[in-house]
Amino acid sequence: MLYGFYDLSLYLLIYSFLGWAAEAGYYAVTRRRFCNRGVVALPLVLSYGFTFVLLILLLPTLAGRPVISFLATMVVSAVVERIGDHFFQRVGPKIRWNQERSRLLSGTGKGLLSSALVAGVYYLTYIIIHPVLMAGLMLVPELLRQGAVVVCFVLIGLDFAAVFYAVRTGDATPYEERQAGSGQSKLASRIYNGVWKRLQKAYPGIQSEDGQGQTAYTFAKGLCWDKLVWVFLISALLGDIIETFWCGLVDGEWMNHSSVLYGPFSFVWGLGAVVLTVALQGLAEKNDRHVFAAGFVVGGAYEYLCSVFTQLVFGTVFWDYSDMPLNIGGRTNVLFCFFWGVLSVVWIKMIYPPMSKGIESLPPLAGKIATWVVVFVMACNALLTSAAMLRYSIRAVQPQPANAFEEFIDRRYPDRRMEERWPNMIVTDPSQP
Repeated sequence: MLYGFYDLSLYLLIYSFLGWAAEAGYYAVTRRRFCNRGVVALPLVLSYGFTFVLLILLLPTLAGRPVISFLATMVVSAVVERIGDHFFQRVGPKIRWNQERSRLLSGTGKGLLSSALVAGVYYLTYIIIHPVLMAGLMLVPELLRQGAVVVCFVLIGLDFAAVFYAVRTGDATPYEERQAGSGQSKLASRIYNGVWKRLQKAYPGIQSEDGQGQTAYTFAKGLCWDKLVWVFLISALLGDIIETFWCGLVDGEWMNHSSVLYGPFSFVWGLGAVVLTVALQGLAEKNDRHVFAAGFVVGGAYEYLCSVFTQLVFGTVFWDYSDMPLNIGGRTNVLFCFFWGVLSVVWIKMIYPPMSKGIESLPPLAGKIATWVVVFVMACNALLTSAAMLRYSIRAVQPQPANAFEEFIDRRYPDRRMEERWPNMIVTDPSQP
């Protein structure tokens, strides 16, 4: 089954709410008090929603393979939770979060048994609850569903902006004390104090970081947004170059391996580096075999999800391993999972540490400006590429452009140019999983 943007967004919101309700109920029973565990004021814990959206896209492609489906669920839930925890902690670098934010369904860092329990809850929810939920949503008018999604996203954006501002610009000190004599509005005071009051209730140990003894500002210190942007860019560039030369020397085929229309950048490698960095950084001090095992699973799952995403969103397939032994749906195979494990060890132990230091050596102001220039340029490149791919995949059945933008895409990026850019790209039947 194909899902549209509003369908996936609605499932994101619904499962975020169900996850929030499970956490609130758990803490109400165990601690006998209400606890809002979401970052935003709305009753949503978005990590649950993102996990289920990925499972909704992934699990239909593994139909009839319950063991692999369960293992995939374990990997997806653990990685999303790890990334979510990292993002949450990076929202406010001035804040120390205590360890109480470990969630009811969190499997990260709690061992294989706990991860299996988490996966079991997700998997049973997908099998039992999701079909009923799908049937129920079909009875709701489409316009109402779309309106609910838009309203909720606007509220999430506004509330997250308030949280982001509060934790980045101040601390738990009441707004009136911080702004004494400045004549600030009562509305600002209510918003600021309300945000901090909610955060303190949800996370009782939250407190401001002592600012004494701070050193000079270091650009992209630690594992932060700026650092990950540059990790993505450098890895996307190097990955494309390495893959091009590897395939050229081994297979004798010199062709483009870039993910975008402009520039030698492979988003698969760039995003893969970001995922490995965030997911495996906690294992940097452990034995190589732990890093290898985690990279084997995370890398294989990542490659599989990339294949599913491009097929479902763009109707195209860029690689197919069906003719290789021990393949999983033609999207990945055990040999390449082994390579992901080796790559993870090399990346975490050898490549990332000096790369991180090199990024942190950039001048702070120039680094900040360059980071946002990179984000803007790559976002425009990705959006234009996405539009060209979508138009390429449907042009055979809808040759006439529906509007001026599609006419521009047809003129600027015809089939000939797209096939020259990606000679291995295959358009799939959208009705097939």
